[in-house]
Amino acid sequence: MYKKEDYIEFMKRTQKPDFTYQDFASQFTCELFNATEWAEIFEDSGAKYVVLTSKHHEGFTLYPSTYSYSWNSMDIGPNINIIKELSDAVREKSMKFGIYYSLFEWFNRMYIDDKFHGFLQQNYVDNKMLPELKEIVKLFKPEVIWSDGEWEAPDAYWRSKEFLAWLYNDSPVHETVVANDRWGIASLCKHGDFYTCTDRFNPGTLQSHKFENAMTIDKMSWGHRDNTKLDDYFTSEELIKEIVSTIAINGNILINVGPTKYGTIEAIFADRLRDM
Repeated sequence: MYKKEDYIEFMKRTQKPDFTYQDFASQFTCELFNATEWAEIFEDSGAKYVVLTSKHHEGFTLYPSTYSYSWNSMDIGPNINIIKELSDAVREKSMKFGIYYSLFEWFNRMYIDDKFHGFLQQNYVDNKMLPELKEIVKLFKPEVIWSDGEWEAPDAYWRSKEFLAWLYNDSPVHETVVANDRWGIASLCKHGDFYTCTDRFNPGTLQSHKFENAMTIDKMSWGHRDNTKLDDYFTSEELIKEIVSTIAINGNILINVGPTKYGTIEAIFADRLRDM
């Protein structure tokens, strides 16, 4: 495994001295992105549903969020509504479409201030997280809500109960949507239509409640890496064994691939998916 110092040294070696995290956005170009090609790969793998990261912990959204001005894929970088294009392509292939959403954001000043005050105030939740999450549901009508980043605060801070009550009763997907278990510090493996518990969760024994094994083809990363070696990838045989052992005990499996900044799925990922 790499240490923090390795990443710092890599950035010093490959980027200009005054490089900031925000500079990554302009490098995320997606000029080769083709949603139909992605959907065909997923269909060929036998997938029944696809979950796209709408926003990870850095706060950058893959659609023109009303609440993320100039920090989204339409305003900077690709100039594409990636969620719209992929959701349309996935549904055209008769697969279900889901959305991953990180509740918290590393750099958001409202969140940092809420955290500083012991999560006794909810400026970030009320003005950013909740309205944005509802906006995503209304715009893209996902059949899966895959929440994450819950671990720093209790569900009361995230207003999880309020959001889920809206989702299951009043949202445009209230009759079809399912959600996971990541809604507060104490919610893992306890609440949700399906449990994720931990990343790469495969308990090995029959489970009474539906769970999901969220894992990666790259053994070391959830994102794209330029420095991968062949041994860093699970073989097709290993992946198929993981699928079978998960499904056999009442689980679903969510298999992650890390696309490139050009908007492509590398051949080795496509090969592994199609082998399934």
